[in-house]
Amino acid sequence: MTATVSAGAEAGPRTILITGCSSGIGAASARLLRGRNWRVFPAARKPEDVEALAAQGFEAVLIDYERPETIHAGLDSVLAKTGGRLDALFNNGAYAVPCAVEDLPVEALRALFQANFFGWHDLTRQVIPVMRGQGAGRIVQCSSILGFIAMKYRGAYTASKFALEAYSDTLRQELHGTGIHVSLIEPGPIDTRFTENALANFHHWIGKEGMMASPHRATYERRLKRMENGEPGPWKLPPESVVEKLVHAIEASRPRARYRVTKPTIWMNIARRFLTTRALDRVLMKAADGEE
Repeated sequence: MTATVSAGAEAGPRTILITGCSSGIGAASARLLRGRNWRVFPAARKPEDVEALAAQGFEAVLIDYERPETIHAGLDSVLAKTGGRLDALFNNGAYAVPCAVEDLPVEALRALFQANFFGWHDLTRQVIPVMRGQGAGRIVQCSSILGFIAMKYRGAYTASKFALEAYSDTLRQELHGTGIHVSLIEPGPIDTRFTENALANFHHWIGKEGMMASPHRATYERRLKRMENGEPGPWKLPPESVVEKLVHAIEASRPRARYRVTKPTIWMNIARRFLTTRALDRVLMKAADGEE
Protein backbone atom coordinates (compact mmCIF):
# COMPACT_ATOMS: atom_id res chain seq x y z
CA MET A 1 0.00 0.00 0.00
CA THR A 2 1.75 3.16 -1.15
CA ALA A 3 0.90 6.82 -1.65
CA THR A 4 2.73 10.01 -2.51
CA VAL A 5 2.76 11.64 0.91
CA SER A 6 1.98 15.34 1.09
CA ALA A 7 4.57 17.80 2.25
CA GLY A 8 5.12 17.90 5.99
CA ALA A 9 3.19 14.69 6.60
CA GLU A 10 6.15 13.02 8.25
CA ALA A 11 6.64 15.82 10.82
CA GLY A 12 4.73 13.83 13.42
CA PRO A 13 1.75 11.58 13.93
CA ARG A 14 -1.19 12.80 11.91
CA THR A 15 -4.63 12.55 13.46
CA ILE A 16 -7.71 10.90 11.98
CA LEU A 17 -11.21 10.26 13.25
CA ILE A 18 -12.87 7.18 11.74
CA THR A 19 -16.51 6.31 12.39
CA GLY A 20 -18.18 2.92 12.20
CA CYS A 21 -15.20 0.98 13.56
CA SER A 22 -16.93 -1.90 15.32
CA SER A 23 -16.15 -4.14 12.33
CA GLY A 24 -15.63 -4.20 8.58
CA ILE A 25 -14.16 -1.22 6.73
CA GLY A 26 -13.88 0.97 9.81
CA ALA A 27 -12.08 -1.65 11.89
CA ALA A 28 -9.66 -2.46 9.07
CA SER A 29 -8.98 1.24 8.50
CA ALA A 30 -8.18 1.87 12.15
CA ARG A 31 -5.91 -1.15 12.36
CA LEU A 32 -3.91 -0.44 9.21
CA LEU A 33 -3.56 3.32 9.62
CA ARG A 34 -2.19 2.90 13.13
CA GLY A 35 0.93 1.46 11.51
CA ARG A 36 1.34 4.39 9.09
CA ASN A 37 2.29 7.22 11.44
CA TRP A 38 -1.35 8.07 12.12
CA ARG A 39 -2.84 8.69 15.54
CA VAL A 40 -6.16 6.95 15.04
CA PHE A 41 -9.35 7.78 16.90
CA PRO A 42 -11.85 5.05 16.00
CA ALA A 43 -15.51 5.62 16.83
CA ALA A 44 -18.33 3.16 17.33
CA ARG A 45 -21.99 3.61 18.23
CA LYS A 46 -22.24 1.03 21.02
CA PRO A 47 -20.40 1.36 24.37
CA GLU A 48 -19.32 -2.28 24.29
CA ASP A 49 -17.69 -1.77 20.88
CA VAL A 50 -15.87 1.32 22.15
CA GLU A 51 -14.60 -0.74 25.09
CA ALA A 52 -13.43 -3.49 22.73
CA LEU A 53 -11.49 -0.94 20.65
CA ALA A 54 -9.96 0.55 23.79
CA ALA A 55 -8.86 -2.94 24.84
CA GLN A 56 -6.93 -3.10 21.54
CA GLY A 57 -5.02 0.04 22.52
CA PHE A 58 -7.07 2.55 20.54
CA GLU A 59 -8.19 5.98 21.75
CA ALA A 60 -11.77 5.07 20.97
CA VAL A 61 -14.80 7.35 21.25
CA LEU A 62 -18.55 6.88 21.19
CA ILE A 63 -20.23 8.38 18.11
CA ASP A 64 -23.68 7.32 17.01
CA TYR A 65 -24.93 9.26 13.98
CA GLU A 66 -28.49 8.76 15.21
CA ARG A 67 -27.71 10.51 18.51
CA PRO A 68 -26.47 14.07 17.83
CA GLU A 69 -25.24 14.53 21.39
CA THR A 70 -22.68 11.75 20.88
CA ILE A 71 -21.37 13.43 17.72
CA HIS A 72 -20.61 16.63 19.61
CA ALA A 73 -19.18 14.86 22.66
CA GLY A 74 -17.10 12.42 20.60
CA LEU A 75 -15.46 15.11 18.50
CA ASP A 76 -14.83 17.30 21.56
CA SER A 77 -13.10 14.36 23.22
CA VAL A 78 -10.83 13.84 20.21
CA LEU A 79 -9.93 17.52 19.91
CA ALA A 80 -9.18 17.74 23.63
CA LYS A 81 -6.57 15.00 23.18
CA THR A 82 -5.00 16.46 20.03
CA GLY A 83 -4.75 20.07 21.13
CA GLY A 84 -7.56 21.02 18.77
CA ARG A 85 -6.10 19.48 15.62
CA LEU A 86 -7.63 16.95 13.24
CA ASP A 87 -5.91 16.11 9.98
CA ALA A 88 -8.50 13.75 8.52
CA LEU A 89 -12.07 12.56 8.93
CA PHE A 90 -13.33 9.30 7.45
CA ASN A 91 -17.13 9.17 7.56
CA ASN A 92 -17.99 5.49 7.45
CA GLY A 93 -20.72 3.19 8.67
CA ALA A 94 -24.17 2.98 7.11
CA TYR A 95 -26.98 0.48 6.87
CA ALA A 96 -29.76 -0.64 4.55
CA VAL A 97 -33.42 -1.56 4.86
CA PRO A 98 -33.74 -4.04 1.97
CA CYS A 99 -37.29 -3.76 0.77
CA ALA A 100 -39.42 -2.33 -2.00
CA VAL A 101 -39.90 1.43 -1.79
CA GLU A 102 -43.69 1.05 -1.53
CA ASP A 103 -43.25 -1.08 1.62
CA LEU A 104 -40.77 1.30 3.25
CA PRO A 105 -42.21 3.05 6.34
CA VAL A 106 -41.51 6.76 6.49
CA GLU A 107 -40.06 6.28 9.97
CA ALA A 108 -37.56 3.75 8.59
CA LEU A 109 -36.42 6.14 5.86
CA ARG A 110 -36.12 8.98 8.35
CA ALA A 111 -33.99 6.87 10.73
CA LEU A 112 -31.82 5.59 7.88
CA PHE A 113 -31.14 9.10 6.58
CA GLN A 114 -30.16 10.23 10.06
CA ALA A 115 -27.63 7.40 10.28
CA ASN A 116 -26.43 7.47 6.66
CA PHE A 117 -26.56 11.18 5.84
CA PHE A 118 -27.70 13.79 8.38
CA GLY A 119 -25.34 12.52 11.08
CA TRP A 120 -22.47 12.64 8.59
CA HIS A 121 -23.33 16.26 7.79
CA ASP A 122 -23.46 17.12 11.49
CA LEU A 123 -19.98 15.73 12.13
CA THR A 124 -18.50 17.11 8.92
CA ARG A 125 -19.89 20.57 9.61
CA GLN A 126 -18.21 20.59 13.02
CA VAL A 127 -14.90 19.40 11.61
CA ILE A 128 -14.62 21.96 8.81
CA PRO A 129 -13.87 24.98 11.06
CA VAL A 130 -11.08 23.00 12.71
CA MET A 131 -9.52 22.21 9.33
CA ARG A 132 -10.05 25.78 8.11
CA GLY A 133 -8.08 27.02 11.10
CA GLN A 134 -5.25 24.65 10.22
CA GLY A 135 -5.36 25.55 6.56
CA ALA A 136 -5.47 21.85 5.65
CA GLY A 137 -7.45 18.67 6.08
CA ARG A 138 -8.93 15.63 4.40
CA ILE A 139 -12.61 14.64 4.48
CA VAL A 140 -13.27 11.20 3.05
CA GLN A 141 -16.78 9.81 2.60
CA CYS A 142 -17.49 6.10 2.26
CA SER A 143 -20.12 6.00 -0.47
CA SER A 144 -21.02 2.97 -2.60
CA ILE A 145 -21.59 1.66 -6.09
CA LEU A 146 -25.20 2.41 -5.12
CA GLY A 147 -24.25 6.06 -4.92
CA PHE A 148 -24.40 6.33 -8.70
CA ILE A 149 -26.62 3.44 -9.83
CA ALA A 150 -29.99 2.31 -8.47
CA MET A 151 -31.14 -1.27 -8.00
CA LYS A 152 -34.37 -2.90 -6.92
CA TYR A 153 -35.08 -3.36 -3.21
CA ARG A 154 -32.26 -1.01 -2.22
CA GLY A 155 -34.19 2.26 -2.51
CA ALA A 156 -33.57 3.63 0.98
CA TYR A 157 -29.85 2.95 0.98
CA THR A 158 -29.44 4.15 -2.62
CA ALA A 159 -31.28 7.38 -1.89
CA SER A 160 -28.96 8.13 1.04
CA LYS A 161 -25.84 7.42 -1.01
CA PHE A 162 -27.02 9.47 -4.00
CA ALA A 163 -27.56 12.32 -1.54
CA LEU A 164 -24.07 11.82 -0.13
CA GLU A 165 -22.51 11.96 -3.59
CA ALA A 166 -24.19 15.27 -4.45
CA TYR A 167 -23.40 16.66 -1.01
CA SER A 168 -19.71 15.74 -1.29
CA ASP A 169 -19.38 17.13 -4.81
CA THR A 170 -20.85 20.43 -3.62
CA LEU A 171 -18.64 20.49 -0.54
CA ARG A 172 -15.54 19.84 -2.64
CA GLN A 173 -16.33 22.87 -4.80
CA GLU A 174 -17.11 25.11 -1.85
CA LEU A 175 -13.87 24.19 -0.06
CA HIS A 176 -11.68 24.65 -3.12
CA GLY A 177 -8.64 26.73 -2.22
CA THR A 178 -8.93 26.18 1.54
CA GLY A 179 -6.48 23.30 1.72
CA ILE A 180 -9.30 20.94 2.66
CA HIS A 181 -9.78 18.08 0.20
CA VAL A 182 -12.98 16.06 -0.10
CA SER A 183 -12.94 12.54 -1.55
CA LEU A 184 -15.53 9.81 -2.11
CA ILE A 185 -14.74 6.11 -1.92
CA GLU A 186 -17.24 4.01 -3.86
CA PRO A 187 -16.98 0.34 -2.88
CA GLY A 188 -18.88 -2.43 -4.56
CA PRO A 189 -19.45 -5.71 -2.68
CA ILE A 190 -17.17 -5.87 0.38
CA ASP A 191 -17.02 -8.75 2.86
CA THR A 192 -18.50 -7.11 5.98
CA ARG A 193 -21.53 -7.50 8.25
CA PHE A 194 -23.59 -5.33 5.92
CA THR A 195 -25.90 -8.14 4.77
CA GLU A 196 -26.32 -9.43 8.31
CA ASN A 197 -27.32 -5.97 9.53
CA ALA A 198 -29.62 -5.42 6.53
CA LEU A 199 -31.43 -8.66 7.34
CA ALA A 200 -31.99 -7.50 10.90
CA ASN A 201 -33.34 -4.17 9.66
CA PHE A 202 -35.77 -5.93 7.31
CA HIS A 203 -37.17 -7.93 10.22
CA HIS A 204 -37.39 -4.79 12.36
CA TRP A 205 -39.13 -2.51 9.88
CA ILE A 206 -41.05 -4.93 7.63
CA GLY A 207 -41.30 -8.13 9.60
CA LYS A 208 -43.34 -11.22 8.82
CA GLU A 209 -46.65 -9.37 8.89
CA GLY A 210 -45.47 -6.74 6.43
CA MET A 211 -43.90 -9.34 4.18
CA MET A 212 -47.07 -11.46 4.05
CA ALA A 213 -49.17 -8.41 3.09
CA SER A 214 -46.76 -7.16 0.43
CA PRO A 215 -47.17 -7.74 -3.33
CA HIS A 216 -43.42 -8.46 -3.21
CA ARG A 217 -43.86 -11.37 -0.82
CA ALA A 218 -42.47 -14.08 -3.14
CA THR A 219 -39.41 -11.96 -3.92
CA TYR A 220 -38.80 -11.25 -0.24
CA GLU A 221 -38.93 -14.95 0.58
CA ARG A 222 -36.29 -15.73 -2.04
CA ARG A 223 -34.06 -12.82 -1.10
CA LEU A 224 -34.25 -13.48 2.64
CA LYS A 225 -33.28 -17.09 2.15
CA ARG A 226 -30.24 -16.02 0.17
CA MET A 227 -29.28 -13.38 2.72
CA GLU A 228 -29.60 -15.87 5.56
CA ASN A 229 -27.23 -18.24 3.76
CA GLY A 230 -24.62 -15.49 3.77
CA GLU A 231 -23.26 -16.33 0.33
CA PRO A 232 -20.06 -14.36 -0.28
CA GLY A 233 -20.64 -13.62 -3.98
CA PRO A 234 -18.02 -13.89 -6.72
CA TRP A 235 -16.84 -10.27 -6.66
CA LYS A 236 -16.54 -9.52 -2.95
CA LEU A 237 -13.27 -8.08 -1.71
CA PRO A 238 -11.97 -7.79 1.86
CA PRO A 239 -12.29 -4.46 3.75
CA GLU A 240 -8.56 -3.88 3.27
CA SER A 241 -9.22 -3.12 -0.41
CA VAL A 242 -11.10 0.00 0.69
CA VAL A 243 -8.33 1.02 3.09
CA GLU A 244 -5.88 1.07 0.20
CA LYS A 245 -7.95 3.84 -1.40
CA LEU A 246 -8.35 5.63 1.91
CA VAL A 247 -4.58 5.78 2.32
CA HIS A 248 -4.23 7.56 -1.01
CA ALA A 249 -7.07 9.95 -0.20
CA ILE A 250 -5.51 11.10 3.08
CA GLU A 251 -1.81 10.87 2.23
CA ALA A 252 -1.39 11.76 -1.44
CA SER A 253 -0.48 15.33 -2.34
CA ARG A 254 -3.21 15.27 -5.02
CA PRO A 255 -6.08 13.13 -3.72
CA ARG A 256 -8.76 12.09 -6.18
CA ALA A 257 -12.36 13.15 -6.04
CA ARG A 258 -13.46 9.50 -6.37
CA TYR A 259 -12.02 6.07 -5.72
CA ARG A 260 -13.84 3.03 -7.09
CA VAL A 261 -13.36 -0.36 -5.45
CA THR A 262 -14.24 -3.78 -6.95
CA LYS A 263 -14.84 -4.76 -10.56
CA PRO A 264 -18.63 -4.29 -10.46
CA THR A 265 -18.15 -0.66 -9.46
CA ILE A 266 -15.77 -0.04 -12.35
CA TRP A 267 -18.00 -1.86 -14.84
CA MET A 268 -21.18 -0.07 -13.75
CA ASN A 269 -19.49 3.31 -13.99
CA ILE A 270 -18.62 2.53 -17.61
CA ALA A 271 -22.07 1.07 -18.34
CA ARG A 272 -23.96 4.13 -17.15
CA ARG A 273 -21.93 6.31 -19.50
CA PHE A 274 -22.63 4.31 -22.63
CA LEU A 275 -26.02 2.68 -22.11
CA THR A 276 -29.38 4.36 -22.41
CA THR A 277 -31.47 4.56 -19.26
CA ARG A 278 -33.74 1.79 -20.55
CA ALA A 279 -30.80 -0.47 -21.38
CA LEU A 280 -29.14 0.20 -18.03
CA ASP A 281 -32.40 -0.59 -16.25
CA ARG A 282 -32.51 -3.97 -18.00
CA VAL A 283 -28.94 -4.74 -16.94
CA LEU A 284 -29.56 -3.75 -13.34
CA MET A 285 -32.89 -5.58 -13.05
CA LYS A 286 -31.32 -8.71 -14.46
CA ALA A 287 -28.47 -8.44 -12.00
CA ALA A 288 -30.90 -8.01 -9.11
CA ASP A 289 -33.05 -10.91 -10.27
CA GLY A 290 -29.96 -13.08 -10.49
CA GLU A 291 -29.37 -12.55 -6.80
CA GLU A 292 -32.74 -13.97 -5.81
